[in-house]
Amino acid sequence: MVNDEQCGVTLDHDNGVLDDPVGASLRGAHAHLGHTLGNTGLYRSGVATFATVGVDPGPQEWRDLAQQLGRGEVADMFSCDSLPPRDWAPLFALEGRQMVGPERVGHTETAPAVELGAESVPEMLDLVARTRPGPFWPRTHELGTYLGIRDAGTLVAMAGERLHPPGWTEISAVCTDPEHRGHGYAARLINELVARILARGERPFLHAAEANTGAIALYERLGFRTRRHVTFRGFRTPS
Repeated sequence: MVNDEQCGVTLDHDNGVLDDPVGASLRGAHAHLGHTLGNTGLYRSGVATFATVGVDPGPQEWRDLAQQLGRGEVADMFSCDSLPPRDWAPLFALEGRQMVGPERVGHTETAPAVELGAESVPEMLDLVARTRPGPFWPRTHELGTYLGIRDAGTLVAMAGERLHPPGWTEISAVCTDPEHRGHGYAARLINELVARILARGERPFLHAAEANTGAIALYERLGFRTRRHVTFRGFRTPS
């Protein structure tokens, strides 16, 4: 974890929940959307693929997670620093970073945003398929509030809330249709979400792939600062 001087924000009140945001969410606000066993947990099918073994797992945690997932299944370990036993097959690894948001929202134009619910899922999935902002599934919208911007009735930009550890809400699924970029839609939606999160007495945070330099630059302009670097990893449980 970085300190206040390194990142320019106050981080000492997160109590480490951002070190395991999946586990902290599943034990709290998202308990109804997942399963837990001991220190391990995972989201329900269709909501998210993320799983957790906690911040300092031992052999029992990996056995518990394998039991929950089943044989030969994919374990999406999100930002877990620990590696599983050797009989878990590696599937992917992506370098990224975790960023924490500002304590106040900056000035921005009001977004002509609408809240997106279950009735908007086909449009949301279509936009995600065209822009690939990261994992998004038919029930992902149940994790929090999702906002969108429409042009002539068509959904052209979106952003929403995902992980929800105590005192924090993650902003995710930030995407804009390629033909509608350059209008500041992403910034407007992020600032609207930041304002809503702060109004609840919480702090915003997010995750970004290191290769997505454009997005990182946008987040920094909006007041987000890097808290730590992470690696998103996936494995297959033993058959």
